[in-house]
Amino acid sequence: MNITFQGNKMTLNGQQVKIGDALTDFTVVDNNLNEVNLAALKGKKIFLTVPSLDTPVCDLEVRTFNSKASKIEGVAGIYTISMDLPFAQARWCGAKGVDKVATLSDYKYHSFAKATGTYINELGLLTRSVIIVDENNKVIYTEYLSEITNEPQYDLALAALSK
Repeated sequence: MNITFQGNKMTLNGQQVKIGDALTDFTVVDNNLNEVNLAALKGKKIFLTVPSLDTPVCDLEVRTFNSKASKIEGVAGIYTISMDLPFAQARWCGAKGVDKVATLSDYKYHSFAKATGTYINELGLLTRSVIIVDENNKVIYTEYLSEITNEPQYDLALAALSK
């Protein structure tokens, strides 16, 4: 897949997931430095990967999902994953009043990045994507943005949740 950051071509490492794929297990770190893996997360889940929470587009995206997706029945969890350190993620959530989205860090293992093909070689960050899985961890929606600084298609993601 071709992606850009501010118009400059970037390279993603690994294979992106597609609708119908089973999401591969991963290990990330929560805001208390506890390891979290896919098996611990139950139900229908939304995974948002962002380069850094402390940027305007990432901030807007996470706050939008915090307010809109959390109101859809049947969503067990909304998770934003970035390379930000857990301490910075916790500070950001507290400052922005984000209470429906859990932030998880892939800084330690890059495990989510490997499972989803979201690692940007040139930046050492995750690309912007939306991945939704059902209660069996089968992918039911994906969007990998071709320009990292763009927002995702909220309406399409929210519609996939309602199916």
